[in-house]
Amino acid sequence: MPPWRPPAAVASLTHQCSLLLRRLAERHSPAPTCLSSFLRALRCLHARLLTANLLHAPSHPHLTLRLIHLYTLSPDLATPAALFRSDPDPGPVAATSLVAAHAAAGRLRDAAAFFDAVPPARRDTVLHNAMMSAFARASLAAPAVSVFRALLGAAPLLRPDDYSFTALLSAVGQMHNLASPHCTQLHCSVIKSGAAAALSVSNALIALYMKCDTPEASWDARKVLDEMPDKDDLTWTTMVVGYVRRGDINAARSVFEEVDGKFDVVWNAMISGYVQSGMCADAFELFRRMVSENVPLDEFTFTSVLSACANTGFFVHGKSVHGQIIRLQPNFVPEAALPVNNALVTLYSKGGKIVVAKRIFDTMNLKDVVSWNTILSGYIDSGNLDKAVEVFKVMPYKNDLSWMVMVSGHVHGGLSEDALKLFNQMSAEDVKPCDYTYAGAIAACGELGALKHGRQLHAHLVQCGFEASNSAGNALLTMYAKCGAVDDARLVFLVMPNLDSVSWNAMISALGQHGHGREALELFDQMVAEGIDPDRISFLTILTACNHAGLVDEGFHYFESMKRDFDISPGEDHYARLIDLLGRAGRIGEARDLIKTMPFEPTPSIWEAILSGCRTNGDTEFGAYAADQLFRMIPQHDGTYILLSNTYSAAGRWVDAARVRKLMRDRGVKKEPGCSWIEVGSKTHVFLVGDTKHPEAQEVYQFLEVIGARMRKLGYVPETKFVLHDMDPHEKEYVLFAHSEKLAVGFGLLKLPPGATVTVLKNLRICGDCHTAMMFMSKAVGREIVVRDVRRFHHFKDGECSCGNYW
Repeated sequence: MPPWRPPAAVASLTHQCSLLLRRLAERHSPAPTCLSSFLRALRCLHARLLTANLLHAPSHPHLTLRLIHLYTLSPDLATPAALFRSDPDPGPVAATSLVAAHAAAGRLRDAAAFFDAVPPARRDTVLHNAMMSAFARASLAAPAVSVFRALLGAAPLLRPDDYSFTALLSAVGQMHNLASPHCTQLHCSVIKSGAAAALSVSNALIALYMKCDTPEASWDARKVLDEMPDKDDLTWTTMVVGYVRRGDINAARSVFEEVDGKFDVVWNAMISGYVQSGMCADAFELFRRMVSENVPLDEFTFTSVLSACANTGFFVHGKSVHGQIIRLQPNFVPEAALPVNNALVTLYSKGGKIVVAKRIFDTMNLKDVVSWNTILSGYIDSGNLDKAVEVFKVMPYKNDLSWMVMVSGHVHGGLSEDALKLFNQMSAEDVKPCDYTYAGAIAACGELGALKHGRQLHAHLVQCGFEASNSAGNALLTMYAKCGAVDDARLVFLVMPNLDSVSWNAMISALGQHGHGREALELFDQMVAEGIDPDRISFLTILTACNHAGLVDEGFHYFESMKRDFDISPGEDHYARLIDLLGRAGRIGEARDLIKTMPFEPTPSIWEAILSGCRTNGDTEFGAYAADQLFRMIPQHDGTYILLSNTYSAAGRWVDAARVRKLMRDRGVKKEPGCSWIEVGSKTHVFLVGDTKHPEAQEVYQFLEVIGARMRKLGYVPETKFVLHDMDPHEKEYVLFAHSEKLAVGFGLLKLPPGATVTVLKNLRICGDCHTAMMFMSKAVGREIVVRDVRRFHHFKDGECSCGNYW
């Protein structure tokens, strides 16, 4: 009996469907508009196959397999999954397409389910490879190794091929704590299988060895490279990137010089390696060579070189690269142009050309969150906080970095209250702050003296697991120090797991500001003994500590040690601290001599230190000379007029003092009004001189009169010499009585719990009478009073001050 054959019409239909499926595969394009029409045509074919009862037909299995494969190329993954599940005997070919498609869509669990749905006896090597590749892309080494073992267990029917080893090696390379013996063992397996000659396997072996941190691993990678008969751009790039990751930039360059052929990706890898290693001049030099040798330039090239120029301040070089981009007019698609434009915005922002940066930003056809954060940071760094706020409000998407930049920007801009409002808004919008954002908010608390709020943020920080963060720890240390809680600052310093130079500097500064000068010196010496080299800030903080404690000889010792022991040339700020130290110690002549030895002309900070020293020592002539220099350099600075006027007033030269105040008025210079503030409960209370607007001002004045009587019994006499105006003695006493720090302390004594420390912050330097009054007040009420003025902290307790009356 002859074999059965389908009618000619049916045979013709089968052939037509097969042909249509093949043509549809050829027309496939990943473009969204093309995918839509592709899917419509595919569903029409699917309907025709259903109508003709050709799906899962034993005589035509290739139709269903090809239909499933084409569906996996479309967004519709549910249909091929249903087709696969309806097959009574699912095979490896369809499963391979579904595993690859679902893995690419990030649905790894579904991909594994399709692999498991195929009976082990029916799985082939290609299906195993697809599953291993899926696990490798997801950085899941253990499951990939399990699949490879299953493939080995299917011998002799199945054997691993080149793709098997490539997928396995890629997966194992994702393992943490990868050991050299593991790499060697896999290498032996590759050699035994005969797959070592395959280019993809050798590349994967090099990548594996380079991800192992032992020195011998890089030697093994080099051996694989030398034994390879053929090499491609991936080979060289893997070696270069591997050496860069290991910090061996010289070995990377050595490999780069061996490259035979102008593989632009290898050049890009080398340039990027130089940028990551901070060797930006070398990166730019290699770029020039790349241009001269006519190596193709792409978006990766320009992005790396522009980043190098931005990071090192090579602004002119960066502009020349920008000019080259304009001349070449590369036809970048928007996605490729995006990182280049972001790098250009960064370059011009860091180069102080924020207007140009904004112009480039506005012309970008495609922007991402990096673009918005870059222009936002540019405005912050240029001091244009208002523009930054405008950008922040219209940003279509924000991440935690956006919020961090704004919080920190407001703190550095002197708007700490607004910084905390932003931080609270961030929490309200359910955006989780990073440790740097916490650091910014904590810094705001330090500026405001908001100790209670700072403690709350400290608790949140611990709950979020950021207690090991150096940025957060340093911010906490500084916050506690600025809020007068130096013991808490010391505790934070002691428990920090990783101390850096910023941590040491902050703690030294805290001790110096709180009157613990000798401890600050001991801590500085301990830092050096532990092998941490001091930097410019370290010497600035130690000189400040010497200044606060009146340690002139020690100050000279550390000043001379800068250049002698650490090859750090003193800057104007270091000279200013030393001159201020000499002036306050009454050695104004030595300060004058020191100015003559400076390697640069005196700056405003130098003359300010001289003028302050003259005010302390009553040297009106040299003080007037210093003031004249300041009037020429910074004519609108109110401190110069006030210091000179006070110098004349202290010497009884009232006419000269009045002349200076008139000059100040004529030039339109406004004196910053003195104010003090104190945190009580959850609210900050601010007091001005002679304040009557605070709702409880009268109660405070009455309380101070009572306390004043007790202070006088202890020997307090108002020091009217600190009222630098020619007026009646009784009027002077009233002016002193109404100083803002006295009002704030009085309010704290009234409202805080009995025994609680009263901490007050003041925007100007505390006056001599208030300093004396606080000592008597602390004894009269039996409470500790802490005042932070613009220069330092004063801890008043039992009639004494931590500054030892040297301030």
